[in-house]
Amino acid sequence: MKDKVTAEFAHERILTENSEAAHVLFDKSCFGEKLKNGRVQLSLVEALYLFDRGSIDIVDGRGKPVDFDKFLKMARKVEKNIWIRYCVYRDLRDRGFIVKTALKFGADFRVYGRGVKPGEDHAKWIVYAVHEGDTMTWYDFSAKNRVAHSTKKRLLLGIVDEETDVTYYEVKWLKP
Repeated sequence: MKDKVTAEFAHERILTENSEAAHVLFDKSCFGEKLKNGRVQLSLVEALYLFDRGSIDIVDGRGKPVDFDKFLKMARKVEKNIWIRYCVYRDLRDRGFIVKTALKFGADFRVYGRGVKPGEDHAKWIVYAVHEGDTMTWYDFSAKNRVAHSTKKRLLLGIVDEETDVTYYEVKWLKP
């Protein structure tokens, strides 16, 4: 991307300026959601990804620029698990998938097959980002699997290790 987009950290959300470059992020690469005023609202993980890639600059509520570490610290106040979620998000995006939030499914992300944009087809997976040291009960695992099954998506667990590498486990229902 030629032009950097300026985005503001505004009360737990990231709002871009109303610019052609911001619209390209939304239209071509499926980042964020376009608002009626022409700005694009980014999730925290989307903003971290774009900031890390040098596509956007972040300013605080007073218009002062923040660096990556400061932004990450601000984001952690809103969402304590942001780094684990970011590692999974970054890995999936770098592999060419479109990744959107999945709060209404009770998951971290919904992931579309390569070449598929939201609105053209449904997401293929719902993803839960988990640190390798975390534990999960069978009840929690079953609940995640039921959510995926009831929404006609596959369950994908993204396990992040200490080196921030991600290993994926796909869970499917089988009829014997």
